[in-house]
Amino acid sequence: MTRTALIGNIASGKSAVSKILQEKGYKVLDTDEVSHKLLTVNNKELYEAFKDYDVLENGEFSRTKLGKIIFDDEVLRKKLETILHPKIAEKIEKFDGIVAIPLLFEAKMEYLFDKIIMVYTDDEIRLKRLIKRNNFTVEDAKKRINSQMTQEEKIPLCDYVINNNGTIEELKKQVDLFFKQG
Repeated sequence: MTRTALIGNIASGKSAVSKILQEKGYKVLDTDEVSHKLLTVNNKELYEAFKDYDVLENGEFSRTKLGKIIFDDEVLRKKLETILHPKIAEKIEKFDGIVAIPLLFEAKMEYLFDKIIMVYTDDEIRLKRLIKRNNFTVEDAKKRINSQMTQEEKIPLCDYVINNNGTIEELKKQVDLFFKQG
């Protein structure tokens, strides 16, 4: 069984690479989707941890509201991660394929993988993408960017880096190149 981590900091293009891989027939598990499914009031541990905060909307967790408080309070962010990361690790352990996992090193889950591929995009491009994609202010976008380990710290820990500073066609060529070498 081979399990490959696909990492990249926020707005680097992990989703685009995941989509390219799925179109090529690869199985891809997106840990962002896993964590979104775990954000439910039926998750008693999560509900108890955040019931005193304004994070619910229509009886369910609001990712927007939760995001605002956890990116302003590192203690609350760590609390959320302590609840979600073990459950995400359980899903990963049962999966054989490529796992899109933005917080691999932050969550200390690299032991779960045989190979690590990183999607790298210049910080200025990521900032612009994040502001446009999520309609964030510059300050909110920078909080999210700064909540992650820097790309420069991650590069030496990876087996392969895909550069995503260009067009989607250039990105597809980078992905093809990796799988020819892989």
